[in-house]
Amino acid sequence: MIRFRFGLTPLDQVAPWGREERRLHWFGLTDGWYWIQLGEHELLRYAPEILERRRDVPTAQHPYVDYYLARLWEDVISLTLAVMQPVPDDLLPLMSGERDDWLEPDTDEWWAAASWYDDHTLNLGYLLQAPEIRAWRTVADGADVVTVTWRHRDDGDIRFTAAPAGRVTLPAESFAAAARQLDRELMAAMGQRIDELERTGPPEDVQLDLDQVRAEHLDRSNWLSRRLSTPPVTDWAAVRTGVPLLLR
Repeated sequence: MIRFRFGLTPLDQVAPWGREERRLHWFGLTDGWYWIQLGEHELLRYAPEILERRRDVPTAQHPYVDYYLARLWEDVISLTLAVMQPVPDDLLPLMSGERDDWLEPDTDEWWAAASWYDDHTLNLGYLLQAPEIRAWRTVADGADVVTVTWRHRDDGDIRFTAAPAGRVTLPAESFAAAARQLDRELMAAMGQRIDELERTGPPEDVQLDLDQVRAEHLDRSNWLSRRLSTPPVTDWAAVRTGVPLLLR
C-alpha cells in the first residue's frame, strides 16, 4: 500500500509572499505538510529529536516535512509518468542500483541514460537532507509491480524515523491509484479553500487575484489526466548506449 498524505496550513496561518508587496497565489495557498505512507513505513516523518528542535517554529506543529503541496503534487505527477513505463529486462541492473559509482563523461548518450534513471526519482531537492526516493515498474511472469526504494543521507543533522534504506514492492495499479488519490484530494481541498476566500475575500493587505486563482485551479484539475494521456517517448537505443558510460 502507498498513500501520499498531507494537511493544509489553516488559511489564517498561511504566510504571504514578499515584504513590501504581500501577495498570495494558487501555489502559495497550498502551504502545508505531507508524508508518504509506504506499507508500514512513514517516509518524510522527522525523528523525535528534530521535532524537539523545531518546537518553537509556528509552522512545524506536526512531525512531517512542511512545504507547498503544489510542489509534491507536480513531482508525483512527473514521477508517475515515468514509472508507468515498464523497465526493460536488460536495463533493470541499472535501475535497481545506486548511482554512487557512476562515471561522468558528459556525452549525449550519458545524459540519455542518466536522465532516464533520474526521471524515476521523486524530486525532494528543496528539503534539507531529504531521502532519495525512487520507483520503477516491471512486468514479468504475470506480475505487474512497482518497486519503491528510499535511502537517507548520513552526512547531516536532519533525521527521519524511517530506516536508513528500504525497498517495498506493490502492484503497479496501487502506485497509479495513489497518484490519482493525491490529485483528487488536493484539488478538492484547494477548491474548498478558494470557495472560502471567495466568500470572505483575501486577507487584509494581501494581494490575491481570486479570478486568476480560480482559473489556475480549473486548469490544474486536469493536469494529471492530460499528462498521463501522453506516454513518455524514450530513446531506448540512446539509453542502452549510455549505460556502459555510466558504470565502472
